[in-house]
Amino acid sequence: MTKKLLFVTTILLALSIAVFAADVSGKWVYEQPGRGGGDPVKVTITLKADGGKLTGNVSRPGRDGNAMEMPIKEGTINGNDVTFKTEMQMGGNAMTSSYTGTVSGDEMKLKVDNGRGARDFTAKRSGT
Repeated sequence: MTKKLLFVTTILLALSIAVFAADVSGKWVYEQPGRGGGDPVKVTITLKADGGKLTGNVSRPGRDGNAMEMPIKEGTINGNDVTFKTEMQMGGNAMTSSYTGTVSGDEMKLKVDNGRGARDFTAKRSGT
């Protein structure tokens, strides 16, 4: 009887955590400084949460004006906390960026580490 009760309690706890997970699905936008002090660059993060798994992409303008889209890898959501990675090819080299953040309503506080240093950003939920 004790094992059954423990099992049922564990299942209910896991379900309640999933119910209280932040609603991160949708588009999020933040600006990062431009190269060499240039104009800020608009970065769009499109997320889809499925239980504890997070998928989507990160998009930003490239040097030629065309959008660069990087799929999200290793994305997770746990309550209000999100983590994911992206990979971009530059000059034949892969550059991985790690994102960690916390969602609160329509804001997501992010720390983005590209291996050369980390920066903090605040992304806002976008209606478009």
